[in-house]
Amino acid sequence: MENPVAVDLVEFLNASPTAFHAVDEAKRRLKIAGYEQLSEREDWKLEAGKKYLFTRNHSTIVAFAIGRKYVAGNGIYIVGAHTDSPCLKLKPVTKVSKGGCLEVGVQTYGGGLWHTWFDRDLAIAGRVIIREQKDGSESYSHRLVRIEEPIMRIPTLAIHLDREVNDAFKFNKQSHLAPVLATAVKAELNKPAAENGSVEKGSSDGKTNTNQKHHSLLLQLIAAEAGCEPNDICDFELQACDTQKSIIAGALKEFIFSGRLDNLCMSFCSLKALIDSTSSESSLQDETGIRMVALFDHEEVGSDSAQGAGSPVMFDALSRITNSFSSDTKLIPKAIQRSYLVSADMAHALHPNYMDKHEENHQPKMHGGLVIKHNANQRYATNAVTSFFFREIAAKHKLPVQDFVVRNDMACGSTIGPILASGVGIRTVDVGAPQLSMHSIREMCAVDDVKHSYEHFKAFFQEFSHLDAKLTVDI
Repeated sequence: MENPVAVDLVEFLNASPTAFHAVDEAKRRLKIAGYEQLSEREDWKLEAGKKYLFTRNHSTIVAFAIGRKYVAGNGIYIVGAHTDSPCLKLKPVTKVSKGGCLEVGVQTYGGGLWHTWFDRDLAIAGRVIIREQKDGSESYSHRLVRIEEPIMRIPTLAIHLDREVNDAFKFNKQSHLAPVLATAVKAELNKPAAENGSVEKGSSDGKTNTNQKHHSLLLQLIAAEAGCEPNDICDFELQACDTQKSIIAGALKEFIFSGRLDNLCMSFCSLKALIDSTSSESSLQDETGIRMVALFDHEEVGSDSAQGAGSPVMFDALSRITNSFSSDTKLIPKAIQRSYLVSADMAHALHPNYMDKHEENHQPKMHGGLVIKHNANQRYATNAVTSFFFREIAAKHKLPVQDFVVRNDMACGSTIGPILASGVGIRTVDVGAPQLSMHSIREMCAVDDVKHSYEHFKAFFQEFSHLDAKLTVDI
């Protein structure tokens, strides 16, 4: 029988081809669970025992539930993750024509395994800004779009034309990564005629003419999905997406094969844990703190943006929540020192074909539970105190836990953990579920670890305030 948590994850993944869609799906689930949406542009009037959410740029989302016994200055218990994954994003000018083919100009986002994007059936998803007419005046709307049909492909060069390709597959990211959209001949034959001339002609009414920057065929496909005319598209943020669905697979149905497991798997598990730990009337009855999930954009490129973990999003949330219950600003530093962050980002499972890439005493395995990440040089924010709390919760619930340290002769990656720990001053532990093929267009993880992660995060939300009261360090 399939694990219901893993089945739910697959549904979340298939609904979330981009960070925008992931936030939209998270918001949909939170609203069903009774979370009220706030606007950062407005004043907040919060109440103990209530549940709230807000988004920034529609690519970062923060949700929190306030304990009925919360008072200003108490701690906030957070699981943080990220909504973005390495991908190919469409350039501001995508119109590329070469060798009788229409291609789409893309730029690499993050540190992807770009060779895995060749010979995949690709679609497009993201958001568009659309011009509209309402009550006789011009206005604009923000819409998410998703073309699910495969419309593009990045073809490899035949081995007959590159005999050394199996020794080393080398490609130029500028020249060789452009997806083929159509042949020029077919595109010309299928071009619709505008009422007053060709669709390629410039606009005479002063409006932005996107046909000069993009193939009209591409705009027609996007407009059809957005429910507008091509010339009503003012701008967009779109990316190429693999059309293959996420699935539970393997001979024993023990794996999940999917894109974007890094880091939508952790985003989902933390989101579901928050929702389920605050679902009943009594869930927050004895809670003295605040339970929060923060899913950030732009982790894969350093988090330095208005909606990344390097922005004031976290501090703004902590401050505004505290200030909603007291005007005493001295309580904010107290609240920060009483708070705790679980930075949840997928971890590297031991690869059976490359076992020498792992330190021999730190080899996380699939099905082995969440991995606590350590790095003496602070590439991860874990220390003995923060890891103790996380292990103690695992031990109480008989949940497996593993440890990871990168080899001394290899560089170590990082997460939002050190960014938030240093930027906000919050106690932090770095963890993640083990996976293979990280940053490939198609990754894999274990079904059991999805369940372990969800249960671990849920127990954290339910019990951390009581556990925290039992250990004092700075006295």
